[in-house]
Amino acid sequence: MSAVIDSHSDDHHHGPAKGITRWLYTTNHKDIGTLYLWFSFLMLFLGGAMAMVIRAELFEPGSQIVSPEFYNQMLTNHGLIMVFGAVMPAFVGLANWIIPMQIGAPDMALPRMNNLSFWILPVAFGILISTFFMEGGGPNFGWTFYAPLSTTYAPPTVTFFIFAVHIMGASSIMGSINIITTILNMRAPGMTFMKMPLFTWTWLITAYLLIAVMPVLAGAVTMMLMDIHFGTSFFNAAGGGDPVLFQHIFWFFGHPEVYIMILPAFGIVSHIIETFSRKPIFGYTSMVYAIASIAILSFIVWAHHMFTVGMPIAGELFFMYTTMLIAIPTGVKVFNWLSTMFKGSISFETPMLFSIAFVALFTIGGLSGLMLAIAPADFQYHDTYFVVAHFHYVLVPGAIFGIIAGVYYWLPKWTGNMYDEVLGKTHFWMSFISVNITFFPMHFVGLAGMPRRIPDYALQFADFNMVISIGAFIFGLTQLLFLFIILKSIFAGKQATSEVWEGAKGLEWTVASPAPYHTFETPPEVK
Repeated sequence: MSAVIDSHSDDHHHGPAKGITRWLYTTNHKDIGTLYLWFSFLMLFLGGAMAMVIRAELFEPGSQIVSPEFYNQMLTNHGLIMVFGAVMPAFVGLANWIIPMQIGAPDMALPRMNNLSFWILPVAFGILISTFFMEGGGPNFGWTFYAPLSTTYAPPTVTFFIFAVHIMGASSIMGSINIITTILNMRAPGMTFMKMPLFTWTWLITAYLLIAVMPVLAGAVTMMLMDIHFGTSFFNAAGGGDPVLFQHIFWFFGHPEVYIMILPAFGIVSHIIETFSRKPIFGYTSMVYAIASIAILSFIVWAHHMFTVGMPIAGELFFMYTTMLIAIPTGVKVFNWLSTMFKGSISFETPMLFSIAFVALFTIGGLSGLMLAIAPADFQYHDTYFVVAHFHYVLVPGAIFGIIAGVYYWLPKWTGNMYDEVLGKTHFWMSFISVNITFFPMHFVGLAGMPRRIPDYALQFADFNMVISIGAFIFGLTQLLFLFIILKSIFAGKQATSEVWEGAKGLEWTVASPAPYHTFETPPEVK
């Protein structure tokens, strides 16, 4: 049976596929996971390069190196590429690699769709990036592409942007259908829902979120397309439309989207913390319910992004209280992680360091989110750098640290080789220090009133902005070290032992329950 698994990507009629055709036609979940991960790494550097342009421009006040127009293009594409090109594909790549192994399945349920869902992604981003070389330039209306800025006043290339978003959405929906089908139908005998590893649980819930909200995003960009080319006025007040309608539709997609980008990281960190604390996760059941609660609540809080549009006080109160409610299951998760570490036999390998940093810094991001949830206070914080600080604390030391931790944790499983622990720890400390130098001062300039998305600023913000930019450059360069560590592990790493993390449970089954008796390595017995 294992031979069947290994040859899953082979062309059964003409022997194994070689070279480029192996990767183009592969239906093997491990190959596809690898493709997703490398693609997201490439996008991380591309989106990061755009962030470097932004920070170089903001290094000191006044106009430095780029025009305000190009600055807006960098800002817009940095956000779009990091969200849709770096974070989400990385999590889908991890899901492809790990979920079948965690539930004892031979592969993903729908392997050909799996292949398609990956290969349309480079096409989508190729279309998006090609707009920079067209007349009118790339999208310049912010990553939230609010109408009418993205319809009435948009560059002609906005149509390509809309097409790219549709393709990205199709990829996400296909990936999600595949993950749900795999988890529901292909668990090994004995692997009940409440025995599933937490990473599998977080992805099951995330996949449902994606299927629910991606069509909403598709609706928003389709209405944009109609407004631009077909004379409708969905978002044009002059024709009887409503620009605020766009915000409602966008954030009904956008808020669950933020949870889509953090839930899989919760699963990864749960596995790593229990592995390096040498004890099962504390409160497994409450973790599952907390994840589900966060997902359900994420659908009823969207308008906290729009407190300043002039909604009725009852609306403000509703969205304020429901937003604060999300803090409860989030607090449960943090408590469970800390309780897992409490009195554990902890060792501080690189994955654990990133996970502990994740818990600490994600909590800071959560607390600033609680501040933003308070409607009257949000009137002060809205559209300042405080908001930028908040969501970058959730997405960089949150989502991205979660991904990096998962890569270090599973790299020995993927490559058969260990990474260099000294270099890994160097990568961690440089990342940890620089990420805080970059994003913590943003809270201060934001509270002092520095607006976001503007390429110039008042003299009073100059010192902090210089510090922020230096931190950002260090953080960006540090990720080149990460690339080096991965390549060194693949090509020159020491061979990993079967018991990778000394004294810890095996990598395969990091759950409190016993492993299922059957992992498809041998054919199941016919009863």
